[in-house]
Amino acid sequence: MDVLKTVVNYVLNLGAPVFVPLIMFILATGAGLKLKKSVLAALTLGVAFSGMTLVVNYMMDSISPAAKAMSKIFHLSLNAIDAGWTGVAAITWSYKSAFLFFPLLLAINFVMLTLNWTKTLNVDMWNVWNKIFTYVVVLYFTHNAFYGFIVAGIQIVLELKAGDMWQRHIEDLTGMPGVTVPHFVTLFAVILQPLNKLLDFIPIMNKPFDSAALQKKIGIFGDNTVMGAIIGVLLGFGAGYSVSKSLNLAIQAATAMTLFPMISKLFMQALSPIADAMSGFMKKHFNGREVYIGVDWPILAGRNELWVTVIILVPVMLIFAMILPGNTVLPFAGIINLSFVVAALLLTGANLLRMLVLGFITTPIFLYGATYFAPIITNLAKTTGTVKVHAGQQLSWSTFEGPDFRLFFAKAFAGEWWAIGLSVLWLLGFVWLYIDQNKIKLPSQRYDKLATATQGTAAINVNDSVKNDAADINLDDLDGMDFGASSKSNSSSSKKISSDNINLNDLDGMDFGSKSKKE
Repeated sequence: MDVLKTVVNYVLNLGAPVFVPLIMFILATGAGLKLKKSVLAALTLGVAFSGMTLVVNYMMDSISPAAKAMSKIFHLSLNAIDAGWTGVAAITWSYKSAFLFFPLLLAINFVMLTLNWTKTLNVDMWNVWNKIFTYVVVLYFTHNAFYGFIVAGIQIVLELKAGDMWQRHIEDLTGMPGVTVPHFVTLFAVILQPLNKLLDFIPIMNKPFDSAALQKKIGIFGDNTVMGAIIGVLLGFGAGYSVSKSLNLAIQAATAMTLFPMISKLFMQALSPIADAMSGFMKKHFNGREVYIGVDWPILAGRNELWVTVIILVPVMLIFAMILPGNTVLPFAGIINLSFVVAALLLTGANLLRMLVLGFITTPIFLYGATYFAPIITNLAKTTGTVKVHAGQQLSWSTFEGPDFRLFFAKAFAGEWWAIGLSVLWLLGFVWLYIDQNKIKLPSQRYDKLATATQGTAAINVNDSVKNDAADINLDDLDGMDFGASSKSNSSSSKKISSDNINLNDLDGMDFGSKSKKE
């Protein structure tokens, strides 16, 4: 047991930028990718993870002081200190049973892949810590370690199925084939799903509202760099900064917003050849079975909708922290709400307006979750001895991951009937989400403009008399002919049809290629 603990701790101490590329190198080489390409892909992946970590930390280091200054303006003085996800993760990894969850994840993943219950191979071992934390929460309420392992196992299964569910959306949003994100934060979509469905009934929510659409509508103000600068300077003024300090924050935010998509291209460059090699290997040896490589959420960090949303929600969270009755958490280290925004990005297909509305509605859930779980985090910190908590204070995490799942299932295993009912309801919600996301249109196709549909109808119903007169014409005979401007004066020598009753100008712009044959 001590040997296993030593090995696991050594591997984890390598860190994600080393460990994940190492695993990917082994997978790529085993799948038949040439050694040169495997080495290059693995190193590029390590660079991408390191680069994204640097920029995310740069963004947080820029925004957090502004958030702290805003909290002073709002006269916030609360007794639960926000340690953020990094603080809670560090405490959790220090827990005495942490090393057992590494083989638990591998075993469940192996069984599910073998039985074809999942297509996701999760190599994101760093985030085993959130399974450990779930175990700690369940143990706190039930005093039963076995129940803790069961709930952590349920979480692993759900994450793998979520990886299957999100893969096609992630490929559409990032252009990276064969990769997915089996991360716990994506499961918050279970709570967001019914709210997002209600937004379907609001016409403006069904229009394109991603970064590309914004740039088309508002020009330079929709540019990533410009948006970052505008949000940064407004946040600076809101924090009471001087003009010079606000302008500095504007440049810092613009820098991060510019670098995020650049670094995301490195993920694509690294993962594409590995995914292709894995796909070829599965087709050759396993009758064409697909396997998706599950990695951490930063592969989505190139989407600027994610960062615009979390920055705009900073003052929203501070206002809620001030006005919500019973809240004890002062948002600081965790004020960048990654626990919400990753699920929102995937669920809405990067619709910025929907993401902001959902963020505004659900922010209180995270603050109340942080307040409720503060005693558990404080107790964990004292047990492990990793953080010293002063008398009269508590330790928490303002954007607590999965407060819904952890509360419902921990209390359910503690025998609370209301929690058992909500746990069943939550699982039914996941099934609904899974079915819906497997059949819904891809993000790039989801928010079609009404004008496009109208034009399509107009193109089909060109002229009623033409349809009647052309009833005996086989449109396959027209395949390959050019009905554009040149067709008005030139006739085709290779394909001739009778045009006594048909004006070919009426057909200008219509597509009679291979698609029409099928239709």
